[in-house]
Amino acid sequence: MKRNLLYNLPVANVDMKEAVAAVEKILQVQTYAAAPFLIFAANPEKITRASTDKELLSILQQSDLLIPDGIGLVWASRLLRQPLRERVTGFDLMQKLIHLAASRDFRIFLLGSKPEVVEKAAAKLSSQYPSLKIAGYHHGYFDSGEEEKVIGLINRSQPDILFVGMGSPRQEKWLFHHRHRLQVKVAMGVGGSLDVISGRLRRAPLLFRRLGLEWFYRGLREPKRFYRFRFLLTFLRLTWQEYRQKNNPR
Repeated sequence: MKRNLLYNLPVANVDMKEAVAAVEKILQVQTYAAAPFLIFAANPEKITRASTDKELLSILQQSDLLIPDGIGLVWASRLLRQPLRERVTGFDLMQKLIHLAASRDFRIFLLGSKPEVVEKAAAKLSSQYPSLKIAGYHHGYFDSGEEEKVIGLINRSQPDILFVGMGSPRQEKWLFHHRHRLQVKVAMGVGGSLDVISGRLRRAPLLFRRLGLEWFYRGLREPKRFYRFRFLLTFLRLTWQEYRQKNNPR
């Protein structure tokens, strides 16, 4: 799998079809004894966070598939002369993998969000995909004292794919630190996808998605989130620094 080194991160230079094919191959050959194949998403906000959070940076560097989830990252890759083929959103990849699981008899486990949200997400997926095998689900509001119970529940359920939506960087750090104890073939951080699937949050209209402005739509729907978009200025600075480094090597 081709990777482009951007912001010290090995971002997969794949389209959606190739990403799904790569995961399907892993599901066919991976064993439960091995650490799961880790899928994380790279976007401007996460790249900005990783620039000061060295633990997160290291985790993303060691991921098995780091998808380019962010139109800003795709645009920046062109400026940096390492163009990524297309944006591969985490939500859409999750949907494709759920469809794959339903058609190929793979089992999934949902971990994250509030109790009522993850339960509703599981119910909606079961209704949408009658053949889908949901091995289990659990909310993401647990502390370190409950981790043994949660990991035990996951392992007893024997899922092939574990979707973890606990927000970044918690989901990445949790998955990475417990990867050798999780008996799953593939694990993916999915952010707020469970909230969208459950219907608690509405996904951006198609026009916003095509323009890569889902973050802006989310801000319009939840104005209190606009403060989080300060990361864009830092991302622009990081991109400028990377551009100068690549064009003025010393």
